[in-house]
Amino acid sequence: MTKTVHLSVRSLVEYAYRSGDIESGFRSATSLQEGTRTHQQIQQQYGLQDAKEVYVSAEITCEDLLFVIDGRCDGLLQTEDGLTIDEIKSFSGRVPVLMEETYPVHWAQAQCYAYMVAKDRGLESLRVQLTYVQIDSGESHHFVRTMTFMELEEFLHDMVNRYYPYASLKSQHAEKRNASIKELGFPFPSYREGQRKLAASVYQTVSDGRKLFAKAPTGIGKTMSTLYPAVKAIGEGLLQRLFYLTARTTTRAAAEEALEMLCEGGLHLHTVTLTAKDKVCFKDEVRCSAEYCEYSKGYYDRVGPAILDMLGNETGMTRDVIERYARKHQVCPFEFSLDAAYAADAVVCDYNYIFDPRVNLKRLFEEQKRQTALLVDEAHNLVDRAREMYSAELKKADFLELQRASKNIRPLVYQSAKAMNKYFIALRKSIEENDDGAEGVAAEREFPEELLDLLDALVGALEQQLAVGDTDPLLSDVYFGCQHFLRIAKLYDERYITYAEKERSDIRMKLFCLDPSHLLRQYAKGYRAQILFSATLSPLHYFIDMLGGDADTDYSVVIPSPFSPEQLDVRIERLSTRYQDRERTMDQVVRLLHEMASHHLGNILVFFPSYAYLNAVYERFMDLWKNEDIDIRTIVQRSSMSEDERVTFLASFATGNKGTLIGFAVMGGIFSEGIDLVGDRLTGVAIVGVGLPQVGPERNIIKNYFDQQGKNGFEYAYVFPGMNKVLQAGGRLIRSEQDYGTLLLIDDRYMQPQYARLLPPEWRKEIL
Repeated sequence: MTKTVHLSVRSLVEYAYRSGDIESGFRSATSLQEGTRTHQQIQQQYGLQDAKEVYVSAEITCEDLLFVIDGRCDGLLQTEDGLTIDEIKSFSGRVPVLMEETYPVHWAQAQCYAYMVAKDRGLESLRVQLTYVQIDSGESHHFVRTMTFMELEEFLHDMVNRYYPYASLKSQHAEKRNASIKELGFPFPSYREGQRKLAASVYQTVSDGRKLFAKAPTGIGKTMSTLYPAVKAIGEGLLQRLFYLTARTTTRAAAEEALEMLCEGGLHLHTVTLTAKDKVCFKDEVRCSAEYCEYSKGYYDRVGPAILDMLGNETGMTRDVIERYARKHQVCPFEFSLDAAYAADAVVCDYNYIFDPRVNLKRLFEEQKRQTALLVDEAHNLVDRAREMYSAELKKADFLELQRASKNIRPLVYQSAKAMNKYFIALRKSIEENDDGAEGVAAEREFPEELLDLLDALVGALEQQLAVGDTDPLLSDVYFGCQHFLRIAKLYDERYITYAEKERSDIRMKLFCLDPSHLLRQYAKGYRAQILFSATLSPLHYFIDMLGGDADTDYSVVIPSPFSPEQLDVRIERLSTRYQDRERTMDQVVRLLHEMASHHLGNILVFFPSYAYLNAVYERFMDLWKNEDIDIRTIVQRSSMSEDERVTFLASFATGNKGTLIGFAVMGGIFSEGIDLVGDRLTGVAIVGVGLPQVGPERNIIKNYFDQQGKNGFEYAYVFPGMNKVLQAGGRLIRSEQDYGTLLLIDDRYMQPQYARLLPPEWRKEIL
């Protein structure tokens, strides 16, 4: 029986050429909008008899599969020399000016369209044209080949033959996957209270193709409650793929465990975990060049068989599995994981693979997005992460170092770096002379246009130097930093500010994204459904606003806590921990913690708003405790901890500990969210302060911006982010129906309405 495989021309070409980014070797258009605009500019030059965005398709049988291949060619031109297929490629860097500089992958795409047109119209030959366009200058170059129908037919059949093994494997896998999903039951004997409602909301959102904001308490089982219905939607044909997006290693591990549990229940699903390049690289130094790395050299010659081998023998492709197959086939583990991700049913990865313009998965075409759901775990983290993704900064010190390193050996780079350094010297002087810059800070709404010309000149000089084989890592570091700045510059609008700050003798300039909501909306556009969930989407209107939602059209669900109020003993101590009061009240904080430890045998976590405050309290706590004859142990979070140190910290909170263990940690850190310390692994939590971010220029700029938007800037910049950290830290305590614990909140602001209204109902018992 012949099975049908539907795929786009671009998908076929991408697989056949395994070229990674289809514009490899160039600075491609930085956004879909830029590329579309450039295409339209070229198409506006077409004649009256010419056609644009022409839909074409073809059917080709290969063994037991019928391939239905389709796409849209950019232009179908009536010329004096005959009918011409036009394929437009736009770049932000130098475009090819010679035929030998053109890319085979671009010709392949155009030739596929040419075959379809020639077959449909019964043509014996056809002209195939590549049009390369520089997006900034509008400069274009045309390259033309005349090809016979026989040549085009042979070419396309060859690509289909190369694609067949992969398509056959995927077809067989899809049958087995869908059959397993049909029989898949919920992996627990019953749903927790509220868990079924969350799962139903997720499925309905996917079915309707909408966006859901879900606030559900810690310990309810949000990971399984979102994954299970999404997997079921794949079995129903509503989805082909899901992305489970996380901000931390701990939540990534929870997603892997949930998927493994489903697979133990009979699910057959291809899942891939993406790990950051610097963590997964086999080499001592991350340098992706054929000269340095044997896993990079000849990668595309070996990756096809490697993918088929792994997909044919594995389902759960975690970091360990990917590394094992990467070593077996001598391929780069990071690039290998990306190629595997495009073939997977489920991908577990960081937010940036979808939302960050530097590293997002650009080869996910629109038709694939329409069959993909995004599950965004701990979505409260995405606000500040998005500000970071959509901001960019430059430092004077980098250009001074480049200038000195290039003198007498790289004249063009030297002159360009010198000009950049001079610009920053003038900027520093203007800040010093400005009365408003008494703190070494300047903020302007106006975009620094003069800087762009200097950056373009430097980037061009660096490109030429890198092209001749200069391997100095300083060049590539500055190059990519400038590229990112230029990329973000194209996003700059009224929601940005240009922010400059003196740092001793250095100075940095930042294009600071104040409101990332529109960019989050843009980068998530096209996906069938988005599920943004967290225990701390409070207040909900703030997160809907900041995460690119629409309160009028998007879905939302709030799940109450399923746990009994008797499981949690909450105390609020009316004591000021404001920065100016900390020294005065520190001994009182220490005594409160001493009292808690004295009367509470078990494992306790104490959270602070900063490392400085933590360390100061810890020193006094240990001085007070050393004369006490009580069995107590302490463990302290440090600002930088290795993976092994993190594991050791958490392992200290073991079941059955004798005496008292107190862990000192920071709010918003690696131990304040995304970890499960069930039962007596954690029976007490103390939270010192209300978690407000440190007062500083950037936070005040955010405050002023939202004040000007008619919102409460102090809440947007300080209160909401701070109290979110409090809720996450406190949420570590009660994780199941069998958990009991004491929660101590130390700060008088918890009694104020502005803060108290953000606490869960079960935490407000003392206030009520």
